[in-house]
Amino acid sequence: MWATKRICNTQRQWIKLKEGRLHGCILLKCQQFRTGVLNYSSLKTIRFKSTCSIFWGKDEQMIMDMIATVNAEGVKIASGKGPKEQCDEKQHILKEKMKHLNLSFAACGFLGIYHLGAAAAFYRHGEKLLKVVKAFAGASAGSLVATVLLTAPEKIEDCKEFTYNFAEETRKLDFGAVTPGYDFMKRLRGGIESILPSDAHEIAGNRLYVSITNTKNGENYLVSNFACREDLIKVLLASSFVPIYAGIKAVEYKGEKWIDGGLTNGLPILPVGRTVTISPFSGRLDICPQDKGHVDLYVKVAKQDLMLSVANLIRLNQALFPPSQKKMESLFQNGFDDAVHFLLKENWFK
Repeated sequence: MWATKRICNTQRQWIKLKEGRLHGCILLKCQQFRTGVLNYSSLKTIRFKSTCSIFWGKDEQMIMDMIATVNAEGVKIASGKGPKEQCDEKQHILKEKMKHLNLSFAACGFLGIYHLGAAAAFYRHGEKLLKVVKAFAGASAGSLVATVLLTAPEKIEDCKEFTYNFAEETRKLDFGAVTPGYDFMKRLRGGIESILPSDAHEIAGNRLYVSITNTKNGENYLVSNFACREDLIKVLLASSFVPIYAGIKAVEYKGEKWIDGGLTNGLPILPVGRTVTISPFSGRLDICPQDKGHVDLYVKVAKQDLMLSVANLIRLNQALFPPSQKKMESLFQNGFDDAVHFLLKENWFK
């Protein structure tokens, strides 16, 4: 009787799992739940609440052990399926999603150095993951890193050095990138042209999705077909063009004018399969900084669910006005470490 009451109390207090992460209180609830099951094995109904897009973190083993214990004790799920069947069904769903995996890099300006750190980790330790990735997507700086990872991953180190130099050059200007006479887009184009291989547009065809915004109607488009290398470069420049900050004249492509895709869709989620999300901003994402000690309040910015925190406000400023060289190096390492953690968690590490 005690166990029944305990289970019911735990059931009522169960906090819904949030997409891409586990609530900080779940460990206590799992322990209470497990204790009740071990003490009262003949219970007939226990209902598990979850979202359809959970990606387990370091607490995975505890939850899987809990399911195994329930199965051993012969407890039945209210839906009529036993724990084994439910677990098998979940694994089947995950396997199906793994057949079509995508990577998406968020818009973030100079914080793209974080993306380069993550890309370096994928290139060095994520061979198993990259072999099954069907598509790469991104906005603004995220689209640049997605392009490099797809078409020229061996150039990631060169991209890192270019970003450090670009940031240093911008810091020396009186008003940063908006200093009169400074051609931000020309400098960026030079970097892109020096990195991308001659056949980049062919490699990227139907595998790279770049977020851009049409100036006429304000609508977002994901471009995935590129007739030539120059078209690819124009689309990447358009995705990175922040009005006023990067210049006055929008980028022309196919007879129309385009600006930063991060303004309308800062983190493209592709419709087929699972899209792994990467961002230097803390939020509901697969790979991102894990800010601690904050109330879980989120705000949706250009289709990104970002944590409302002082740290993210500081990052937003750093995206437009690059921090010191030391901080940039730290951001690169943070991106690398967070991506490695993800690879280990998802069993993709090699």
